[in-house]
Amino acid sequence: MSTPLYRSNRCAALLLSGVAGATLASAATAEVPSVATDIAPVHGLVARVMEGVGEPALIVRPGASPHGYAMRPSEARALQDADAVFWVGPELEPWLAETIDTLAQDAAVTELLEVSGTETLEFREGATFAGHDHEDGHGDGDDHAEDNHDEEDHDDHADHAEDDHDDHAEADHDDHAGHDHSGIDPHAWLDPENGKAWLDVIATELAALDPDNAEAYRANAAAGRDEIDAASDAVRARFAEAGTPEFVVFHDAYHYFENRFGLAAAGAISLSDASDPSPARVEEVRDTVRDLGVDCVFSEPQFDQRLVQTVLDGTDGQAAVVDPLGFEIETGPGFYPALIEAIGTEIADCAS
Repeated sequence: MSTPLYRSNRCAALLLSGVAGATLASAATAEVPSVATDIAPVHGLVARVMEGVGEPALIVRPGASPHGYAMRPSEARALQDADAVFWVGPELEPWLAETIDTLAQDAAVTELLEVSGTETLEFREGATFAGHDHEDGHGDGDDHAEDNHDEEDHDDHADHAEDDHDDHAEADHDDHAGHDHSGIDPHAWLDPENGKAWLDVIATELAALDPDNAEAYRANAAAGRDEIDAASDAVRARFAEAGTPEFVVFHDAYHYFENRFGLAAAGAISLSDASDPSPARVEEVRDTVRDLGVDCVFSEPQFDQRLVQTVLDGTDGQAAVVDPLGFEIETGPGFYPALIEAIGTEIADCAS
């Protein structure tokens, strides 16, 4: 039978062993970079590359607009603790640029719109899109650094999901006054070819920070590319079956998706930064919906739904929901291909 002293010594040994094991586990975990990402689609790409190694933090919570956002303390801490930051860039989130400079001074920061291999498109200006056709040309992601995209009014749009916008439809200000909408459309994650290119960039950056896991990062990126290809094939098959509808979007966020899959939105209620549209713009979009016999006007969870009903008044179109940020999709490694498929399904369903 064990003596009390033996049991005491054994318990102490087990405790010390547990502490040592926890210390070793902490040391191993510490070698994996702490990573912060801006929006759910980017988080999904980084999570895919880090699968089995670590998990990135998400700064802009699901359901909120990235065009203007007030971070929670926990999100600010995640940014402050980051060894690496992946974000779209100031064209999408002008509020985040200075915050990164302040909180993540020592982090390796990657602006995805800037990286080689990113294919970019210019902003579309009008409420309705000239010629009602899609573009075949892409710009170069390295060229856009000189473009000036003044976003001084974005503070008014922080976290649209929680605002009532009681006076939204009655806004009488000049449409997008004070905004310079020349330059690069920042919604580049909606081109799956960009998603594939970004997987490689993310893997390369993380491998440089964490050589011990470099092979895992690269293998995960390769598997992620295959999954994006499969999602793109599924979208094309869905459109081949259902056809392509005439549609209008809430804000001009889908240019990249349209361009990649041969679609053509008839117009957008709001501009690419989701700034409040003027009454004249809303009326122009409503005329387009009526004149073209538009099938669907797509709203988004982040923004005022009443404007969609205003545009549909007196027309035969129907309201539907499409979300460039995938609010209802579970975050994590499978997020990005699920987002591409979901948008394709939502648009195709309007045609069937």
